[in-house]
This record gives sequence, C-alpha cells and structure tokens, in this order.
Amino acid sequence: MSKQITIVGAGFAGLSSACYLAREGYKVRILEKNEGLGGRARTFQEAGFQFDMGPSWYWMPEVFENFFNDFGSSAAEHYELVRLDPSYEICFGKDDLMDVPADTKELFALFEKLEPGSSANLQKFLDEAEYKYRVGLGEFVQKPGHSIMDFADFRVVKAAMKLQMLTDMGTYVRKLFKHPQLRQLLEFPVLFLGATPENTPALYSLMNYADLKLGTWYPLGGMHKIIEGMVQVAKGLGVEIHAGSPVKSVESQKGIVSQVTLVDGTSFATDILVCSADYHHFEQEVLSPKDRVYSEAYWQKRVMAPSSLLFYVGIDRKIPGLHHHTLFFDADFHQHAHDIYEEPAWPEDPLFYVCAPSVTDASVAPAGHENLFFLLPLAPDLDDTDERREHYWELMCERFEQRTGVDIRPHVVYRRAFAHKEFKEDYNAFRGNAYGLANTLTQTAFLKPKLRSKKLRNLWYTGQLTTPGPGMPPSIISGEVAARDIHRSITGAKELSTAKPQPVTDHV
Repeated sequence: MSKQITIVGAGFAGLSSACYLAREGYKVRILEKNEGLGGRARTFQEAGFQFDMGPSWYWMPEVFENFFNDFGSSAAEHYELVRLDPSYEICFGKDDLMDVPADTKELFALFEKLEPGSSANLQKFLDEAEYKYRVGLGEFVQKPGHSIMDFADFRVVKAAMKLQMLTDMGTYVRKLFKHPQLRQLLEFPVLFLGATPENTPALYSLMNYADLKLGTWYPLGGMHKIIEGMVQVAKGLGVEIHAGSPVKSVESQKGIVSQVTLVDGTSFATDILVCSADYHHFEQEVLSPKDRVYSEAYWQKRVMAPSSLLFYVGIDRKIPGLHHHTLFFDADFHQHAHDIYEEPAWPEDPLFYVCAPSVTDASVAPAGHENLFFLLPLAPDLDDTDERREHYWELMCERFEQRTGVDIRPHVVYRRAFAHKEFKEDYNAFRGNAYGLANTLTQTAFLKPKLRSKKLRNLWYTGQLTTPGPGMPPSIISGEVAARDIHRSITGAKELSTAKPQPVTDHV
C-alpha cells in the first residue's frame, strides 16, 4: 500500500476518509485551506468565550461512536457526551412555550395533551421513522451512488417501497396529526434539507427518529471536540495534515491526476486525489476545463440547502430559564420556508434559532457570562449587506427579549456576524450555502453529483455536495463510502479492513 493519497479539506468527510484509508496502509496527506481544522465545524476563542462556528446539534450518536470504534477507540475517550433534557424548547409566542422532553413517556404525554388520541399515531410515526433510519443507514447511505445499479438489489428495492420516497413530508405529517404545533415540531428537522416539507420525501422522517428517540446530545468542551478526536485518530494513523494550504490547481495527464499545487506554489505528487472541499468550486475553479464533468449551467440548476445569518455573541450576564437550544417559531413557518425555497428573498418575519451552550457547559464562557449563537436560515445567494444584518440582529434581539425578559444588547461584550459572504470566503461555498445540496427527490442517491469523477480516473469526491448528503453524520459516512470505493478500485476488495490498527505514535 505505497500509494500516496491526497485529500483536500479537513472537515468531517475529509478526516473520515483519511482515517479509513490510512488504516488500510495508504500514505495519506490532507491539505486544508484554513488555519483551523474542521471545515464548518471550526472553533475560535475571543474575550474568554469559545465559539463553535457551525454545527450545534449532536444527533445520531451511534454514527460517531461507530467511527471511533472502527479505530479501536470510543467517543468517550475524546469527549464527555451529555444528553440534553429537554432536548430543546420551541417558542411559539409570548408565554407559549413547548419543552420537547428527552423521556419517551413524557413525549407521548405531550402529544396527548395537545391532541387527545394522537399518541397512537405518534407510535406509528416513530415506528416507521425507525425503520427508515435503520434501513437508510444500513442500505442506502452506504452506496456510492455511481448509478441506479447500486440500488438494483431486491432487498433495497423492497425497502424503498416502505421508505416513502414518493410521499412528501407535509402530506405525511398532516395525515397523522391535526394540531399545528405538533405538525411544526415534526416538520422542523427538514427545514434545513433544502425544500419545504411539501417537497421533501417522507423518507426524511428518519430525522424525527434521531431527534425524538435517539436524543439531542452535547460534547462538553464544544462541538469541535469531535473534530479534535478525529484529528487525533488521523495523526495516530500517520496522516499528514497541512493547515493553511489552499489548493490552486491540479495537473493531469491522460485522465490521471498527477500533481496538486497550492496557492503558494508548493506542489505535491499524488496517486489518488480526494476532494472534500466545495465540489462546485473545485470543479469550476481548480480543475482545468478539460477535466470538468459538470458545466456551470448544471450547477446553476442545482437546488441548494439554505444559507444562514449567524451571530456569535458573548454577554456579561446569565439569563434565567434559558435552554441550550431554543427554536423561535413565533412567526409563519410556511411563509419563511417559502422565502427560502420558493421565491428566495430576505424574510419579512423570520423564524430563527438560539443556542446557549454555556447553559450546559461552563467552560465555553467566563463565569457569570453567557455564550449565545443566533442562526437565521436564509436562501442562498441573497444580497448580503451590513444594513440587512443589523436589521435582523435587532429583530432577533427584540423577540429574544420577549421570550426571556432580557434585552441582551447593553450586555454584549463580543459579537461577530457570519453569512453568505463569509461562507464564500472561508469555504468557497457555492452560492454561499451553509448546508450543501438540497435533499430533494431529484437530488437523492445516484442523482447527486457523483462520488467519482468520470474524467479523472483517480479523483473522488466526498462531503455535503455528494453521497449521501449534508450534516455531520452523513459527512462522516460519506468519507467512509469514498474510502471503501477507492480501496475497491485499487485492490478489488468489497469492504474495508476491520482490523484495528496500532497507532503510529511518532506522528502524534
């Protein structure tokens, strides 16, 4: 296994691929554009606060556990995981709050209280969601998606009929539940998938199983602890990681990548190239025209998941009664979704979300202070100006004050905004998206941009713009799927090794 593999990007997918390939004995090098590792899951410290820059919801804990188990480790060896209870709070209006309990019995009681008799339908909904989750993780997301033939297996075809690929989420939920707040509770996880519930396959109720049954968790020390754990595994396997190393160009001869060149002129010879950076940017800006599979017209027709307006905020006081996660649904859910997906525009009356990790974790803020993360989902490619940012900052602060009774503005000791412009600058994100490619029916499985290039025989892609899709767990799985496909192309082996490697301590 003397082949040199170069991976562009040190996010979840890139690190995952690196670890699985290094475990097989390949020489693996990662080239990361930014100084900080983790892609969208980077972190930064200011004024005594530690801010996670991107993901803040820890769902599907078994995916993380399985990853670390594959390398003779466990999540607990890298961070302490805490289950949140309540999982989150939904604010439907002043004094109209819903705590979503971690306990299943309490969850059923909540449904019965709001809609008598609904617990039977909740059981049916969760049973079907569990089936989709188990089959989805066990069959569909493990396929590389080269063509429809990847899914031409009787078990998979049979399972697809039960996965409700052709039923939309909105119709599915409305058949089972009448209460508007219960409907919003069940529809909210798909808001970030890239379409309205009416245009999202009911397959994605699997996210409700992850939410309501498997629970919402938090790694003490922040979400970046996951990245730190993955980096530790990678280095222990001998992976070289070069931060602050943006790639400028790729050389190829007769359909084979031979060399990768950085912006500073440094070049690296390589036998295999894996791109876990932005797929569109890499194709259209890094590869030469002769090596591109997709045209710019193709990319412009892709439906993207949302972008976001983010504020990282530190305040000099605590806020009584605040939860770790609060969803502000005190506005028209469907109008905001329309403003993101149907007729893209800055929303007049938006929904938004606040994460307060300092409620759970004292280490992320100075004593007596609060660490806050505001997120407002937006359509990609909007006209992003400072004036618009300030307008929505004021709007969110006013509604936050209605919920908490605290005007945080006089207490702000640190604030940083991040939106379309920064997503493009920091991640080369296509159209400034935050969540990758939308999970619509026509962009699912083998209909996504391909995992393997059709023009460069030793180029693979991984991450949120290819199989299986966006999010931390899918990205980790995407890295494994790409690694398996690479290993198969080299050795003919259908699966990766299950042997637990000995760490290469001199690289740590």
